[in-house]
Amino acid sequence: MRQRGDVDAVVAWVDSHCHLQGEYGEQTGELDGVLARAGEAGVTTMVCVGTDARTSEEAVSLARALGEPGSPAAVDGITVRATVGLHPHEASAGVDGVVAVLDRATAGAGEAGAGAGDLVVAVGECGLDYHYDHAPRDAQRQAFAAQVELAAARDLALVIHTREAWDDTFAILAEVGVPGRTVLHCFTGGPAEARRALDIGAYVSFSGIVTFKNADDVRQAATMCPLDRILVETDAPFLTPVPHRGAPNEPSFVPLIGAAVAVAKGLPVAEVAAATTANAAAAFRI
Repeated sequence: MRQRGDVDAVVAWVDSHCHLQGEYGEQTGELDGVLARAGEAGVTTMVCVGTDARTSEEAVSLARALGEPGSPAAVDGITVRATVGLHPHEASAGVDGVVAVLDRATAGAGEAGAGAGDLVVAVGECGLDYHYDHAPRDAQRQAFAAQVELAAARDLALVIHTREAWDDTFAILAEVGVPGRTVLHCFTGGPAEARRALDIGAYVSFSGIVTFKNADDVRQAATMCPLDRILVETDAPFLTPVPHRGAPNEPSFVPLIGAAVAVAKGLPVAEVAAATTANAAAAFRI
């Protein structure tokens, strides 16, 4: 008998955050195989995330190419969308480059074909990372605030990366204003941080970390989050879930993450799949 939390027969999933473009994509192996395995696992939609001007441009180009009839994604029934953003590690570069990418993607929509205007679904990932501090904190805060404003001005979702910077993250959102569709990507906090995210209306997105042995706080956060505010993601090729630790991550592993969330919440996997798919559709308008 199948137990709650088991990975059910194929149901539809959305990988709400992955990096399949450029050098990131090369780490996952041959892209056609990655897409085929995702399709076999029921992953019907992927959001390919930019972290600077170059990777954002690559994400847009990949989403456009994979939307063409006869592309590997189209053959496997997979929808790929892109985000444009400046990661806090790259904050010293300033946001002008990613704004230019977003402008070009919007300007080229009419020439690229029907529906191309929907290729870019979010600004981000952006935010604050005080663990590594690869960019000065003042630069991180300025770049984050600018992208919060950009998401609101362009009516796009906002995808936030925050690590060891919860207070400043929420302070900037309070000061600038929370966009209507905001996602806390790769959630690493516990119930207290999840409560703060929920209180501002954000979605909480769980990655492979929720499967890690030492991630009790993250699982407790999943337990207390309402089902209609949860997303699942791989952050591929990073943060590979158990039992595939040591291998590159890929979107086909989303069901494992969803199953871990289902166990934490005591729900059938199919219910988590349906809810997170609907949530991603609402968050990213896909």
